[in-house]
Amino acid sequence: MKASELKNMDLRELMDELNSLDFENVGGWPTPVKVVAALLVLIAVLALGYFFSIKDLGGVLESQQREEASLLQAYEKKAFEAHNLEQFRKQLAEMEQTFGALLKQLPIDTEVPGLLEDITHTGLGSGLEFENIALQGEVEKEFYAELPIDIEVIGDFHGFGSFVSGVAALPRIVTLHDFTISRPPENKPELVALGLLKMDITAKTYRYSSRDASVGASATGKKK
Repeated sequence: MKASELKNMDLRELMDELNSLDFENVGGWPTPVKVVAALLVLIAVLALGYFFSIKDLGGVLESQQREEASLLQAYEKKAFEAHNLEQFRKQLAEMEQTFGALLKQLPIDTEVPGLLEDITHTGLGSGLEFENIALQGEVEKEFYAELPIDIEVIGDFHGFGSFVSGVAALPRIVTLHDFTISRPPENKPELVALGLLKMDITAKTYRYSSRDASVGASATGKKK
């Protein structure tokens, strides 16, 4: 008998034995079948344990690893801040000092006429002739107010440059905006003959908003 035929017979006999197994009498099964059945049950238990327990634990582990990385990053940031706390305090003190110096450059209401005089003297000292200088209405911002000043002067390019530099050097904060340079009016031909030009420019200075000041005063009164 050939080996293949023996193999087929063994398989048939094995199938016949499996078909003839009595699942109500497991103890009566042949020993090899019991061993195979036990291995299959063990594999099934391990597979179910992986899917229902180990797999969930793997997800928990990944979540905790991400949390660990986040906490480590937060710790490093706080450690850096703690290490540089003294430097941050010095920087804050310098910023407060700078801010205080800038506040002193903001004019109060009573100083605005003097500021207009300073601008006028700066223009005259630069060889300019003033056609107009007028303070416009305040523009309220979040915590300060803008005070626009419309200026019209006659002069040359050199005088214009000197005037701008002089205004920038004033002890009070003044910024210049929206300038235009054009030929003098036709009704003043003598200015045209001298080669002079007309410059329109807006200067802006700033002060604390009176609205915020009143709010601060009322808050102080409530604290008292």
